[in-house]
Amino acid sequence: MTRQPKASILVVEDDPAILGGLLDVLVFNGYQAKGTDDGGKGLTAALEEKFDLIILDVMLPVMDGFTICKKVREEKPDQAIIMLTAKGAEDDVITGFRAGADDYIAKPFSLKELMVRLEAILRRAGKAIGDEEVIMDGICFDGKMLVASFNGKSLDLTRREMDIIVYLNQKKGRIVTKKELLTHVWHYKDADIETRTVDIHMLKLKKKITTLKPDSTLIQTKRGEGYKLL
Repeated sequence: MTRQPKASILVVEDDPAILGGLLDVLVFNGYQAKGTDDGGKGLTAALEEKFDLIILDVMLPVMDGFTICKKVREEKPDQAIIMLTAKGAEDDVITGFRAGADDYIAKPFSLKELMVRLEAILRRAGKAIGDEEVIMDGICFDGKMLVASFNGKSLDLTRREMDIIVYLNQKKGRIVTKKELLTHVWHYKDADIETRTVDIHMLKLKKKITTLKPDSTLIQTKRGEGYKLL
Protein backbone atom coordinates (compact mmCIF):
# COMPACT_ATOMS: atom_id res chain seq x y z
CA MET A 1 0.00 0.00 0.00
CA THR A 2 1.36 3.43 -0.95
CA ARG A 3 1.93 5.76 1.97
CA GLN A 4 0.24 9.14 1.49
CA PRO A 5 2.19 12.28 2.43
CA LYS A 6 1.07 13.81 5.75
CA ALA A 7 0.81 17.33 4.33
CA SER A 8 2.09 19.50 1.50
CA ILE A 9 4.54 22.28 2.34
CA LEU A 10 6.00 25.12 0.25
CA VAL A 11 9.42 26.48 1.27
CA VAL A 12 10.49 29.87 -0.12
CA GLU A 13 14.14 30.42 0.84
CA ASP A 14 17.04 31.84 -1.21
CA ASP A 15 19.89 30.24 0.74
CA PRO A 16 20.54 27.00 -1.21
CA ALA A 17 21.92 25.17 1.83
CA ILE A 18 18.93 26.02 4.02
CA LEU A 19 16.43 25.36 1.22
CA GLY A 20 17.93 21.99 0.38
CA GLY A 21 18.22 21.02 4.04
CA LEU A 22 14.61 21.93 4.80
CA LEU A 23 13.29 20.01 1.80
CA ASP A 24 15.33 16.94 2.75
CA VAL A 25 14.11 17.03 6.37
CA LEU A 26 10.49 17.51 5.36
CA VAL A 27 10.53 14.67 2.84
CA PHE A 28 12.34 12.43 5.36
CA ASN A 29 9.53 13.11 7.86
CA GLY A 30 6.84 12.14 5.36
CA TYR A 31 5.79 15.52 4.04
CA GLN A 32 5.30 16.47 0.41
CA ALA A 33 7.65 19.43 -0.04
CA LYS A 34 8.26 21.95 -2.81
CA GLY A 35 10.85 24.71 -2.75
CA THR A 36 11.87 27.86 -4.62
CA ASP A 37 14.56 30.48 -4.08
CA ASP A 38 12.62 33.25 -5.85
CA GLY A 39 10.00 35.39 -4.09
CA GLY A 40 7.98 36.02 -7.24
CA LYS A 41 7.80 32.31 -8.08
CA GLY A 42 7.00 31.60 -4.45
CA LEU A 43 3.98 33.90 -4.54
CA THR A 44 2.75 32.37 -7.78
CA ALA A 45 3.01 28.85 -6.36
CA ALA A 46 1.35 29.89 -3.09
CA LEU A 47 -1.63 31.42 -4.89
CA GLU A 48 -2.06 28.91 -7.71
CA GLU A 49 -1.39 25.68 -5.82
CA LYS A 50 -2.72 24.21 -2.57
CA PHE A 51 -0.36 23.85 0.38
CA ASP A 52 -1.11 22.96 3.97
CA LEU A 53 1.77 25.18 5.12
CA ILE A 54 4.09 27.81 3.65
CA ILE A 55 7.53 28.50 5.13
CA LEU A 56 8.74 31.96 4.08
CA ASP A 57 12.12 33.61 4.42
CA VAL A 58 12.07 37.39 4.95
CA MET A 59 14.82 38.43 2.52
CA LEU A 60 14.15 37.09 -0.97
CA PRO A 61 14.95 38.15 -4.53
CA VAL A 62 12.13 39.71 -6.62
CA MET A 63 9.68 39.92 -3.69
CA ASP A 64 10.27 39.88 0.08
CA GLY A 65 8.57 37.47 2.46
CA PHE A 66 6.42 40.15 4.14
CA THR A 67 4.83 41.11 0.81
CA ILE A 68 4.26 37.48 -0.12
CA CYS A 69 2.69 36.79 3.28
CA LYS A 70 0.35 39.76 3.01
CA LYS A 71 -0.75 38.92 -0.54
CA VAL A 72 -1.32 35.25 0.30
CA ARG A 73 -3.29 36.17 3.44
CA GLU A 74 -5.55 38.46 1.37
CA GLU A 75 -6.34 35.66 -1.10
CA LYS A 76 -6.26 32.72 1.31
CA PRO A 77 -7.23 33.89 4.84
CA ASP A 78 -6.81 30.43 6.37
CA GLN A 79 -3.42 29.61 4.84
CA ALA A 80 -0.91 28.46 7.46
CA ILE A 81 2.32 30.50 7.24
CA ILE A 82 5.59 30.38 9.19
CA MET A 83 8.23 33.07 8.61
CA LEU A 84 12.00 32.64 8.95
CA THR A 85 13.68 35.65 10.56
CA ALA A 86 17.21 36.58 11.60
CA LYS A 87 18.00 35.85 15.24
CA GLY A 88 17.23 38.90 17.37
CA ALA A 89 15.40 40.72 14.54
CA GLU A 90 12.43 41.79 16.68
CA ASP A 91 11.17 44.23 14.04
CA ASP A 92 10.99 41.42 11.47
CA VAL A 93 8.96 39.29 13.87
CA ILE A 94 6.45 42.08 14.51
CA THR A 95 6.25 42.96 10.80
CA GLY A 96 5.71 39.30 9.98
CA PHE A 97 2.79 38.99 12.38
CA ARG A 98 1.29 42.20 11.01
CA ALA A 99 1.52 40.74 7.53
CA GLY A 100 -0.43 37.71 8.74
CA ALA A 101 2.14 35.08 9.72
CA ASP A 102 0.96 32.39 12.14
CA ASP A 103 4.38 31.92 13.71
CA TYR A 104 8.08 32.58 13.18
CA ILE A 105 11.36 30.72 13.53
CA ALA A 106 14.60 32.62 14.14
CA LYS A 107 17.73 31.58 12.26
CA PRO A 108 19.77 29.62 13.08
CA PHE A 109 17.17 27.11 14.25
CA SER A 110 17.31 23.51 15.36
CA LEU A 111 15.49 20.79 13.46
CA LYS A 112 13.62 19.93 16.66
CA GLU A 113 12.33 23.49 16.96
CA LEU A 114 11.35 23.53 13.30
CA MET A 115 9.33 20.32 13.60
CA VAL A 116 7.64 21.45 16.84
CA ARG A 117 6.47 24.71 15.25
CA LEU A 118 5.54 23.05 11.97
CA GLU A 119 3.52 20.25 13.55
CA ALA A 120 1.74 22.69 15.86
CA ILE A 121 0.66 24.86 12.93
CA LEU A 122 -0.50 21.85 10.91
CA ARG A 123 -2.56 20.51 13.84
CA ARG A 124 -4.18 23.89 14.16
CA ALA A 125 -4.87 24.44 10.47
CA GLY A 126 -8.54 24.03 9.66
CA LYS A 127 -9.44 23.34 13.28
CA ALA A 128 -9.94 26.83 14.69
CA ILE A 129 -11.76 27.05 18.00
CA GLY A 130 -13.04 30.58 17.45
CA ASP A 131 -15.88 30.18 14.92
CA GLU A 132 -18.43 31.88 17.14
CA GLU A 133 -19.59 35.26 18.42
CA VAL A 134 -18.42 36.56 21.77
CA ILE A 135 -19.57 39.81 23.38
CA MET A 136 -17.40 41.15 26.19
CA ASP A 137 -17.13 44.65 27.67
CA GLY A 138 -19.60 45.75 25.01
CA ILE A 139 -17.29 44.65 22.20
CA CYS A 140 -18.60 42.09 19.73
CA PHE A 141 -16.00 39.58 18.51
CA ASP A 142 -17.33 37.80 15.40
CA GLY A 143 -15.45 34.56 14.76
CA LYS A 144 -17.00 33.91 11.36
CA MET A 145 -16.35 37.36 9.90
CA LEU A 146 -13.16 37.86 11.97
CA VAL A 147 -14.20 41.35 13.04
CA ALA A 148 -14.35 43.13 16.40
CA SER A 149 -16.88 45.96 16.64
CA PHE A 150 -17.99 48.59 19.16
CA ASN A 151 -20.31 51.60 18.77
CA GLY A 152 -20.22 51.53 14.97
CA LYS A 153 -16.45 51.08 14.73
CA SER A 154 -14.87 47.82 13.64
CA LEU A 155 -11.43 46.30 13.19
CA ASP A 156 -10.33 43.11 11.46
CA LEU A 157 -9.10 40.24 13.62
CA THR A 158 -6.75 37.43 12.73
CA ARG A 159 -7.91 33.86 13.27
CA ARG A 160 -5.36 33.49 16.05
CA GLU A 161 -6.64 36.60 17.84
CA MET A 162 -10.18 35.25 17.71
CA ASP A 163 -9.03 31.88 19.04
CA ILE A 164 -7.36 33.69 21.96
CA ILE A 165 -10.54 35.61 22.77
CA VAL A 166 -12.66 32.46 22.72
CA TYR A 167 -10.24 30.51 24.90
CA LEU A 168 -9.87 33.31 27.46
CA ASN A 169 -13.66 33.62 27.57
CA GLN A 170 -13.97 29.89 28.21
CA LYS A 171 -11.56 30.26 31.14
CA LYS A 172 -12.98 33.55 32.40
CA GLY A 173 -12.38 34.16 36.08
CA ARG A 174 -8.91 32.67 36.29
CA ILE A 175 -5.39 33.38 35.00
CA VAL A 176 -4.46 31.62 31.77
CA THR A 177 -0.72 30.98 31.46
CA LYS A 178 1.33 31.40 28.31
CA LYS A 179 2.09 27.69 28.41
CA GLU A 180 -1.63 26.91 28.47
CA LEU A 181 -2.24 29.19 25.48
CA LEU A 182 0.60 27.54 23.56
CA THR A 183 -0.92 24.14 24.31
CA HIS A 184 -4.60 24.87 23.62
CA VAL A 185 -4.54 27.73 21.10
CA TRP A 186 -1.22 27.15 19.30
CA HIS A 187 -1.39 23.35 19.83
CA TYR A 188 2.29 22.99 20.71
CA LYS A 189 3.23 19.55 22.03
CA ASP A 190 6.26 21.07 23.74
CA ALA A 191 4.85 24.21 25.37
CA ASP A 192 8.13 24.86 27.18
CA ILE A 193 9.78 25.95 23.94
CA GLU A 194 11.21 29.48 24.05
CA THR A 195 9.02 31.84 22.02
CA ARG A 196 7.59 35.37 22.27
CA THR A 197 4.67 34.48 20.01
CA VAL A 198 2.07 34.80 22.78
CA ASP A 199 3.40 38.16 24.00
CA ILE A 200 3.38 39.70 20.53
CA HIS A 201 -0.10 38.44 19.67
CA MET A 202 -1.43 39.71 23.00
CA LEU A 203 0.08 43.16 22.46
CA LYS A 204 -1.58 43.39 19.04
CA LEU A 205 -4.92 42.13 20.34
CA LYS A 206 -4.96 44.50 23.33
CA LYS A 207 -4.06 47.42 21.05
CA LYS A 208 -7.02 46.63 18.79
CA ILE A 209 -9.34 46.45 21.79
CA THR A 210 -8.21 49.84 23.14
CA THR A 211 -8.47 51.33 19.64
CA LEU A 212 -12.14 50.34 19.59
CA LYS A 213 -12.74 51.21 23.24
CA PRO A 214 -9.95 53.34 24.78
CA ASP A 215 -11.05 52.79 28.40
CA SER A 216 -11.30 49.00 28.05
CA THR A 217 -9.25 46.82 30.40
CA LEU A 218 -10.77 43.60 29.09
CA ILE A 219 -7.53 41.60 29.05
CA GLN A 220 -5.30 42.02 32.09
CA THR A 221 -1.65 40.96 32.00
CA LYS A 222 -0.47 39.27 35.18
CA ARG A 223 3.31 39.67 35.06
CA GLY A 224 5.08 36.34 35.34
CA GLU A 225 1.76 34.45 35.42
CA GLY A 226 -0.30 34.98 32.28
CA TYR A 227 -3.52 36.70 31.24
CA LYS A 228 -7.00 37.12 32.68
CA LEU A 229 -10.29 38.52 31.44
CA LEU A 230 -11.74 41.20 33.71
